[in-house]
Amino acid sequence: MGDLLEFVKTVLHALEEAGYEAWCVGGCVRDLLLGRTPEDWDVATAALPEETMAVFGERAVPTGLKHGTVTVRTAEGAVEVTTYRLDGEYRDHRRPESVSFTRSLEEDLARRDFTVNAMALNLRGELRDPFGGQADLAAGVLRCVGEADRRFEEDALRILRGLRFAAVLGFRLEADAARSLTRNRALLEGIAPERVWTEVRKLLQGRFAAETLRAYPRVIGVFWPEILPMVGFDQRNIHHCYDVWEHSLHALDAAPGDAALRCAALLHDIGKPSTFTVDGAGVGHFYGHAARSCELAEGMLRRLRCPTSFRERVVRLVAWHDRDIPRTDRGIRRALRALGEEELRLLLALKRADNLAQAPAFWDRQREIRMGEEILDRLLAAEACFSLKQLAVRGEDLLALGLRGPAVGQALNTLLNKVIDGELPNDRVALLEFAAGAQPPAAP
Repeated sequence: MGDLLEFVKTVLHALEEAGYEAWCVGGCVRDLLLGRTPEDWDVATAALPEETMAVFGERAVPTGLKHGTVTVRTAEGAVEVTTYRLDGEYRDHRRPESVSFTRSLEEDLARRDFTVNAMALNLRGELRDPFGGQADLAAGVLRCVGEADRRFEEDALRILRGLRFAAVLGFRLEADAARSLTRNRALLEGIAPERVWTEVRKLLQGRFAAETLRAYPRVIGVFWPEILPMVGFDQRNIHHCYDVWEHSLHALDAAPGDAALRCAALLHDIGKPSTFTVDGAGVGHFYGHAARSCELAEGMLRRLRCPTSFRERVVRLVAWHDRDIPRTDRGIRRALRALGEEELRLLLALKRADNLAQAPAFWDRQREIRMGEEILDRLLAAEACFSLKQLAVRGEDLLALGLRGPAVGQALNTLLNKVIDGELPNDRVALLEFAAGAQPPAAP
């Protein structure tokens, strides 16, 4: 088990010195027991919010007094300190209508989602585990605290949290939890899109994301119904040994952990069912599927209100996933200009994952992808020019030649294309000579 960090110990010690019981609770305890470094630190205490404020003075920020939460700021990090509480009635399947404070740690732990998140650890390393969370942690099981239906009906986001924990930790959902989670999936319709997206993004980055999605497509289909036609859709093509859904999951599994890359891997063929045709020989084809996949992915990500830059990157990767990029200096330079280094590397990783999700007889494309990466590495090492900021001339140079208005930008792009295509060196004198010669003669 990992150790509590010093700034967390300081917060626990200050509360105990003031006469209040205080424990680390929830995900940070789970992660410590797993030997992981917690991302967030949560403390539950018998102190009322105003008492916590008094203990920490200016370091305390009242971030959620209604629910008993005070954020304590330290030089090393922040700690969320929340009074032991009981939740009132849940009417919106997300937050309790009211909370009441209690002096009982066990009562506070009893309102939590899963047993592995219902443990508490104090300053002296004593563990409180009233619901068997440590045993479930050792067994890799996600079991609800108390009645599963009640937990999910109280807060429907717990449905996605359960899938996210399964995807990240590799845990299996206990049978009652799995049945209840699926049975109550429609409750996700009432959850804010932004909260759904936060969980989905973390899920996609999990090491066991493909395995989790494979088990629960109907849950994901509540907010992304576009995935459901992929499940079991026979591609009827020698390049593919899996149906569209399985192919997409294998691609996701083969993709490194970047969130946009993994999202693109899941969605890159989502347009296939609606573009499917069969030729006279009974072979399946998906003409225009990349464009259709872009259209669907755009709508799906907009619906969850994910950040614009993320959405645009995923859609570009989907748009490019089936394009042939010539394994030549010119081909890689052109791709660099269109995508930039970071996105081109992601695209090559997507192409690799896509190919590994096809029939093994066609894995020879891996060699072509490696060739593209080798050319990319060589061009970047040689500081090859592929963007306007690298071009040896600037707009003011062309203004000095007499160009004005839109003609300046057009000339710069022409010069860049000439350099990318190897028709001109990225040399200031050569570029200016060409630009001067390309100008129409002055009017008499």
